[in-house]
Amino acid sequence: MRVTTKGQVTIPKEIRDALGIEAGDEVEFEETESGYTIRKREPTTADGDDPFEKYRGSAESEETMPERMRRIRGEYPREVGDDSDDDADAEVEA
Repeated sequence: MRVTTKGQVTIPKEIRDALGIEAGDEVEFEETESGYTIRKREPTTADGDDPFEKYRGSAESEETMPERMRRIRGEYPREVGDDSDDDADAEVEA
């Protein structure tokens, strides 16, 4: 790899894939006895905590995701056979 004047290099695709690195991810370099290693930085808050930890397990439910989202949004599926709001079947007279 060649370093640009800004000190940038392109991480080869096979290495990005192996490390799970995608556009926008942060990486970190760690000094070792034989040089440096690169790894994907896990998301953290300013104090170093995992920002998703407080949500772990909160989605455990018998509801499906669409059911849960409807409940959270206050939406309810219309009854089967209720065509009162369906204008697609209305006949147009010329």
